[in-house]
Amino acid sequence: MGVIRFGVSVPEELLEKFDRIIEEKGYVNRSEAIRDMMRDFIVRHEWEQGDAEVAGTITLLYNPDEVDVVKELLDLQHEYIDEVVSSLHVHMDEHNCLEVVIVKGKASRIKEIADRLLSLKGVKHGKLVMTGTGKEPV
Repeated sequence: MGVIRFGVSVPEELLEKFDRIIEEKGYVNRSEAIRDMMRDFIVRHEWEQGDAEVAGTITLLYNPDEVDVVKELLDLQHEYIDEVVSSLHVHMDEHNCLEVVIVKGKASRIKEIADRLLSLKGVKHGKLVMTGTGKEPV
């Protein structure tokens, strides 16, 4: 795969802010930072299309004392057995548990799983983080 050079026109102030941020994050140069942003843009677009094969994590913070939340979390993971790859359960304290569910499948199906898990009564906070599967070059 070859490399293509192209020019981009941006306001000076925007470029100065960009340079400060990429330096803070440890990028060696602008090109690598822009490549990472382009990859992220492509992965997000594929996720939004719904048919793309994606992987991700669903992170949930919940109160295990809430009636039926633990049973419902497990039942939903079993319902989506083809998409749920693994999960990690951590006891944060006596009233808070953290669950990380690793998922892989069609983007629309993964979003459906996340919506169902995140909306359970007793879930205090959560987030779906998506990425590609690595099969497609980005």
